[in-house]
Amino acid sequence: MTATGTGTYTPKPGAAPLPRMIAAQALLETKMLLRNGEQLLLTVVIPALLLVLFSTVDIIDTGAGETVDFLTPGVLALAVMSTAFTGQAIATGFERRYGVLKRLASSPLPRWGLMTAKTLSVLVTEVLQVILLTVIAFALGWSPQGNPVAVVLLLVLGTAAFSGLGLLMAGTLKAEATLAAANLVFLLLLVGGGVIVPLDKFPSGAQDVLGLLPISALSDGLRDVLQHGAGMPWGDLGILAVWAVVGLAAAGKFFRWE
Repeated sequence: MTATGTGTYTPKPGAAPLPRMIAAQALLETKMLLRNGEQLLLTVVIPALLLVLFSTVDIIDTGAGETVDFLTPGVLALAVMSTAFTGQAIATGFERRYGVLKRLASSPLPRWGLMTAKTLSVLVTEVLQVILLTVIAFALGWSPQGNPVAVVLLLVLGTAAFSGLGLLMAGTLKAEATLAAANLVFLLLLVGGGVIVPLDKFPSGAQDVLGLLPISALSDGLRDVLQHGAGMPWGDLGILAVWAVVGLAAAGKFFRWE
């Protein structure tokens, strides 16, 4: 087609603005995650089923108070771990194996922009998870308390901690090893992280060690706020902050794109 005026159809090559590239990549990452049946099972279905099952069937002694009030904070913590750690580690590990990350790294989107987009995708998914689990919990008779700002801080720091650890695993291990290790860690922390079984059910020596895990800090912090109406849980926030700094720094240093 011939241009009718000077410069009317003159191409303007170049990359799109960085925020637009990050937003587009984040949208793509979110769509891919929501279309993945296995990921949805891990991030949405399992936490929801655990919440319904253990809230309605008297299997575990959760102490005084309603069972759903104890379980909901732990299941929210589990949802964060399943998305930011387990799901992200597995997906990123296989993207690395198949050369997807290598090709994306050669695009105009910088590597830190790609990781930012992945983080935004995780946050969007977590918002959907929290909304769904909150609706289910309210239907089961949940009565939350506490400061919502403290809850948001715990969820954000928990996301940063698990995201760093997930990217570290995906960027250093082979995809098959990441798949096995991420699922194994998920199961171990589900049992020993204070999600469903209270930490005081474990031996005293084990409690001290388990209490330093990010899933324990997140579930206990959320429980202190939402169940007991505590103020800002500085101890749990501090543990999560340390895990976030260490995990993200290690992932940035040791992550291999090929």
